[in-house]
Parts: sequence; structure tokens; C-alpha cells
Amino acid sequence: MKKIILLFFIVHAFAVRADEGMYIPMLLRNLDTAMLSDMGLRLSPEQIYSVNNSSLKDAIVQFGPGCTGGIVSAEGLLFTNHHCGYGAIQNHSTLEHDYLTNGFWAYSREQELPNQGLTVKFLIRMEDVTSAITSALSDTMSEQVRSEKIRSEAKKIEDSATANKHYEATVCSYAEGNLFYLLVYEIFKDVRLVGTPPNSIGKFGADADNWIWPRHTCDFSVFRVYADSNNNPAPYSEKNIPYKPKQFLKISLDGVKDGDFAMILGYPGTTNRFLTSYGVQTEIDVRAPATVKVRRAKLDVLDKHFAVNDTSRIKYASKYARISNYWKYHIGEEMQLRKNNVLKTKKQQEAEFSKYYSGTEYANILNDLQKTYFDIAKTEKLNIYFREAISSGAEIFAMARKFIPLQNALKKGDKNDVSKCVSNIRQSLDDFFKNYDVNIDKDLLTVTLSLYYNDLEHHQIPFDFVRRVQKNEEDFARIASKIFSKTIFCSRSKIDAFLNAPSLKTLEKDPAFALFNTFSEDIKNVRSESLSNALAAQKRLYLKGVMEMQPQRAACPDANSTMRFSYGSIKNYSPADAVIYKETTTLKGVMEKEDPGNSDFTVPPYLKELYQARDYGIYGYYDTTLCDNILVTCFLSTNDITGGNSGSPMLNGNGELTGLAFDGNWEAMSGDIYFDPVLKRTIAVDIRYILFIIDRFAGAKNLIDELNFEYE
Repeated sequence: MKKIILLFFIVHAFAVRADEGMYIPMLLRNLDTAMLSDMGLRLSPEQIYSVNNSSLKDAIVQFGPGCTGGIVSAEGLLFTNHHCGYGAIQNHSTLEHDYLTNGFWAYSREQELPNQGLTVKFLIRMEDVTSAITSALSDTMSEQVRSEKIRSEAKKIEDSATANKHYEATVCSYAEGNLFYLLVYEIFKDVRLVGTPPNSIGKFGADADNWIWPRHTCDFSVFRVYADSNNNPAPYSEKNIPYKPKQFLKISLDGVKDGDFAMILGYPGTTNRFLTSYGVQTEIDVRAPATVKVRRAKLDVLDKHFAVNDTSRIKYASKYARISNYWKYHIGEEMQLRKNNVLKTKKQQEAEFSKYYSGTEYANILNDLQKTYFDIAKTEKLNIYFREAISSGAEIFAMARKFIPLQNALKKGDKNDVSKCVSNIRQSLDDFFKNYDVNIDKDLLTVTLSLYYNDLEHHQIPFDFVRRVQKNEEDFARIASKIFSKTIFCSRSKIDAFLNAPSLKTLEKDPAFALFNTFSEDIKNVRSESLSNALAAQKRLYLKGVMEMQPQRAACPDANSTMRFSYGSIKNYSPADAVIYKETTTLKGVMEKEDPGNSDFTVPPYLKELYQARDYGIYGYYDTTLCDNILVTCFLSTNDITGGNSGSPMLNGNGELTGLAFDGNWEAMSGDIYFDPVLKRTIAVDIRYILFIIDRFAGAKNLIDELNFEYE
């Protein structure tokens, strides 16, 4: 009886927190359709996700490796965030054509810019293949054997799904390996830049406003998907034509108001909602502060160079943004994990779990997890420092890593393999050196090696590195200078010369290659495969127990970069006593934030002219209370999103585009680990602000004419 009562309590608690959940789209039919209808949804599950008919999912793409986009025209036009397109924008920017600072607009198809390596993925279908995978597994298998068996079974399923088709398929693990789904994709490789506002609009507020509400950033960029004459994916070619989508998004100019239904289809990256209190403690004590410290040090190096060298600013703009985004994220995450008492909440949930499963196969799983996390915590700071200071530190190490397959091929003496490795390296050199500055990299190496040596316990540091540091009297600038004077990896010409006649002896004597290998071999010895395997098995069993308690959770497992659906409503929030944040911001707020002495808050003169004229056309409205014309810039919703959802179309109850999701709020930065229904908000840029910038600011009426919206 106690178990029944507790189960009712848990399910009921889940139900009243209905806005939480990144749902697997093929399972939408299991949601409470009456409740969603009452909230304002006017579409059926079949209209959102369908295999046999066109549906909203066919207008949603995974943009690049880690964002989302929406198709908005019959000619393959795509909207995503400015920060999602930032790498492509930066790659096309030079001192002569600084698209980061000045923006870019293609007023004809011929002016659209191709982007090597940029892809978009359309989901064709999903299929639950859990039984097919798990039937080949047994509880007696080791984690290694289990993983190998999963890979082999998945390969059979993937091959069958793509036989005689141009599709690509992958079997993805969900819920820590308790569930498996086949996902079949169509991947397009000719994606061209069509338009972007200048940084002063698309990145307004920059790091200062990142994760903060109220927000006034017009975070969007425009691309177009191209296909061959048969509307199939093809490499870039001048003969390619705009892609004809199965479905594209209609745009609503009605705006949003408090209480309106809001839904999102997108590709959220990673959440960890089932992390135990032991994992949360490790996050607070070790992972977050270590990540923040190393990333801040790298940002300081870049800031120093940006202040005196505009070329460096352009070259490293995208890299800076990647480092900075999760530098601030981890600051907020640690702060909000503490402030929101997430540790206490997790312990309460675990107490309920233990009580419910007393005397069952799950009785000891939390104790096992506690012991495993205790052992993992001993080396977690070292793991973070290796990732942030070495593997993602100085870029000569990133280049050195590309040569490891060549090292192995040279050891084997396989000429064909050597030739293949050389070819692969050569293909990467243009992109690497286009955005590389040897002076910045030398300073990065100086700073990151110093952190590695001074912040870690010395028994965790490779002896060869300690000896090198002591020999140079702990002068890390001297160490870096010596390495850069002798390595081939900071020079295109030296690498080309080496690849013309690759030598194993020369490669292994290279000081950057040797030092990187020293760190890599050391971290391999420190990392425990048995601990990793134990953690994987324990997390899988724990989550299996959670899903048996809460069956609904199977429909919304942790995000894993696959398509998900979330629903919510437009809603304000109160971050503190006597403080209420409205659900929308306006162009007036941009002007109020203007600070000509701060590059993050400069306002383009022409945007000020448009504001002063108050002529927003069809994109604004007249507020009778304020007796003024208003242009909404951004808005809030209660949707559940995370990284990877950037660029996700924000849709109303009719499935019409109202904005693009681009951020979360500071007070709920613990949201990837614990969803707080009171504080969690999604921040979106209003579609009317986007269209106003395209139309009135940029004068790109060719794009406006291509879109589907009605206005009376």
C-alpha cells in the first residue's frame, strides 16, 4: 500500500510540473491531448510528427553539429541563431569584408556564400528498436562486451534502414542505455550564408547579457539549403538549386502575450536530470570551478590580443564565443545549484527511491553510486584540466593530435595507410591556419601549462613535465618559446615539408608532439576503465528503477542531440522579492542599454534613426497605454530547452513561427540537472524583430517576399 501511495505522489508531482520534458516526437500521441488543447495547441500529434505525411518535423533541421534551424520558405530558406551561424560568418570575414562588424546580406542568389563542412540534417523517421538491441544482451556481459554487442546489432539495423537509399541512419541510446531508437536522416551538405545582422544587433549585450533577462539581442542569421536537380543532397556545386522542402514554417505577426501556448521542436544537446546528489556534489566542488578557472585564463589571453590586433579579433571570434559561452554557463550553474538547493532536492528524491525499493534489486544501487563517485572525484580535477588546458588549450596540441594516426601508420610501415593519413591532415590545414595566430597560441601554451603545473597535485603531473618545468626554473614563457621555436605544428610550411617525407623519428622528437603524448599517456593511466564501466552500469540500473516508478519519464529521457518536442506558455517570472520580469522586451530597451564606450552595447546609427522615427510598419503595434508605437524584441516562455536548442523555432498553437529560442535565464542555470518549474524560462527573439531587421534595417526585401505570412 505504501508503494502505491508513493507512486501516486511521484506521478502526481510529475503531472503538475507539466512544462518539464523534452519529449521524443514519435511518442507525442501518449501526451494528454486534452490538457494540451486547453493550453492552446490546435494541432494533432500527427501534424507535428508523421512518417507518412508531411509534418512540422520536416521543417526542422539540426544545423551544424550543435544547433537547430527552421525552414521558412519553399526555396529552402533557413532561420537559425546568429551565434549558431557565427563560425560561418567569421570564416567569411576579413579586414576588407568584416561581416562580423558590418553584417552581410545577399540581395540575389548569386551573392549567397557557400560554407565547406556545414551540414543540415532532416529527420525522416524514428523507430523504437529497444527490443531488437536488448534481446541480444545479457546481465552477465561486461560493459565492454555489452558495448561491442550494441554496436554490432546497431550496425545491422542501420545498414538495413539505409540499404539502396541516400539516407544516413544511427541507433541512439536513450535513458543511460535502457532504450534505443533508430533515427534516419537526410543530410544536406550545400548550405549557404544568406544574411546576418552586424554583431551590434545579432550579438547585442554579448557576454554581459549572456543568460540574462531582460534581453534585447536579435540573435538570428539566415542560410539556404541547396540540393541537386532531383532535390537530393549533393556537395557544393554552382549547378545546385534551392531545396524544395516537404514543409516549411508559416510566420505569425500576431505576437505573443501572457498565457499563450508555445512549443518547440529542436535538437537539445545534453541534460543530466537523473544525476544523483553525489554527481551534483562533484559538479559543485570540482567540475564547474575548474572549468571556469581555465576558460577564464584562456579568455584573458584572447582579450589581451584583441585589444591591439583587429586581425586576431576576426580570426578568433568564433573560438572566443565557444570558450566564453560555457565559461559563463558554469559560473551560473554552480551558483544556481547552490542557491536553488538542488543537492537537498536530489537527496530527498533518493530517499524516496530507497524507501520505495527497499528489499529489491535496486536497494543498494545508490550506495554503489556513492562509492563510485567518491573514487571518481579523486581525479576529476585532473580530467577537467587535461580537457580544458591541454586537449582544448594551445592549438599546437590540437594539431599534434591529428598526427597520432600518422604515427601509428609509420610504426606499422603501411604505405597506403601513411598516404591516407597524410591526405587527411593536408585537407585540414587550410581551415586551421586561416584562423591561427602563433603569438596568441604561444601565450595560450604559457598560461595553460602554468595552470596545469600549479593547480594540480604534483603526484598527478607527468614526471617528464615536472622535470622540464624545474629545469626552466618554472618560467613557462621560456618553455613555450622553446617549444614553438622547434615544433612544426605552428607553421604551414614546416608541416607541408614534413608531410612530403614523413619520418617517425622526426615526428616523435617534435617537442609539442612529445609533450602532448606525455600528457595523453599519463591521463590514460590515471583514468580507470573499471570505474567508468561501473558508473555506466550503475546509472543504467538506477534510471531503470526511476522509469519503473515514473513510466512517463520514458517519453522524455535526458537530451542527447536528437529531435525533441517541448511545450509551455508565454509567462513572466519573479527572480526575487518584489521583482517581476515582464514576458517581453522592446526596442526601447536597446536604446536604454546603449553605451558607446562598450562594444557590447553599441547601437548602429541607422537602427537609432528607425527607432526615433517609430515607423515599424507591420512589425510593430500601437500601445494605447503608452501612446507610442512598440517593437517587441524578445520574449519569455516556460519551455524546457538546453544547449543545442539554439535556433529552435518557437511556435504558437497553430504551429506558426513566432520567434527563435536562443538562451535560458540566469536564475535557472541549474536547469540541465534540475528543472525548476517556477524559475525556468526560455528566451526567444521575436520573429517581428527579425523581420524588421531584414526588411527595414537591411533592405533585403527579396527575402521578405519569399516568406509566408499574412497581414491585413
